[in-house]
Amino acid sequence: MRILALDHGSARCGVALSDPTGTLATPLPAVERPETRRGLAELARVAGESGAERIVVGLPLTLRAEEGLQAAAARAFAARLKGRTGLPVELYDERLTTRQAQRTGGSADLDSRAAAHLLEAYLATTPGRGAAVATGDPSRPEALAR
Repeated sequence: MRILALDHGSARCGVALSDPTGTLATPLPAVERPETRRGLAELARVAGESGAERIVVGLPLTLRAEEGLQAAAARAFAARLKGRTGLPVELYDERLTTRQAQRTGGSADLDSRAAAHLLEAYLATTPGRGAAVATGDPSRPEALAR
């Protein structure tokens, strides 16, 4: 199953895609202004063309695992994306993914590297998913109402 992971931000949205076995996470080009109609359409296009069967959106929790305004924005974005794509959308704790992306470097943009770290953690900690090894603090996935 291919899974698309998104590191949501109001200006840019990092994008990563799993391989069909759910083992590897590959960063893809970030999408500009994901909250706009054009941005949502681009994300829906990427999901469709990549064969994604599920979308994981990063949930920005505080270090105390509390939700703030950014988490509320991520929840609203996830709901809009679910309506646009018809795919199952889950929220997953994205704490420290940007820091991990800064440390790992690479040729992909920072937002999409963060999305790849998010996806690796999701794959490693979600039962029935691939065997990617996550670093940092694993968390529990949180399903968006289907």
